[in-house]
Amino acid sequence: MERDRIVAIGLLTQNDVALLGPTFDRIWPVSDASHFHELLEAIDSADCALTDERRHPSRGIDDEP
Repeated sequence: MERDRIVAIGLLTQNDVALLGPTFDRIWPVSDASHFHELLEAIDSADCALTDERRHPSRGIDDEP
C-alpha cells in the first residue's frame, strides 16, 4: 500500500530551525526568499489542476472547463 507523505514548504527563522530542525527530514537554507510567494502560487495552481484532473479524468488539463 502506498503511504501518503506530508510535504511542507515554509520559511523558518534560525530560532525556528533550532527548535524544530531535528524533526525535519530536510532543510535547505536560502539567502533570498523574495520569490517565495511565487513558488507557493505555482504549487497551489498545480494542485488545483491535479485535483480537477482527478475529478474529470476524461478532460485534459488544457481543455476548457
